[in-house]
Amino acid sequence: MKTMKLIFAIVQDQDSNRLSDALTKENFGATKLATTGGFLRSGNTTFLIGVEDERVETALDIIRENCKSREQMTTPSASLGVTVDTYVPYPIEVQVGGATVFVMPVDGFHHF
Repeated sequence: MKTMKLIFAIVQDQDSNRLSDALTKENFGATKLATTGGFLRSGNTTFLIGVEDERVETALDIIRENCKSREQMTTPSASLGVTVDTYVPYPIEVQVGGATVFVMPVDGFHHF
């Protein structure tokens, strides 16, 4: 039995289709889940990618090439300690995009 890894890649929705196309082109199967980020409360896509050990670096290269970070202006929401009627939100620039990736060992793989 081949040893495998499971890659969890959390990417911004803006990068999702490009990454999906690139993975498919290189014959990687992936399951896409719609997720929401906690800090910006913006849409993300989480990819679950099962790969053989020898193809992990290729998959990571594809993720790296297709998920670029960029700057975006956003207005933070009021925190619980701030009185809402005196809160004046100012836009701030934050870094978004890129990918958060976890690589985990797989104890077993079954395809029914």
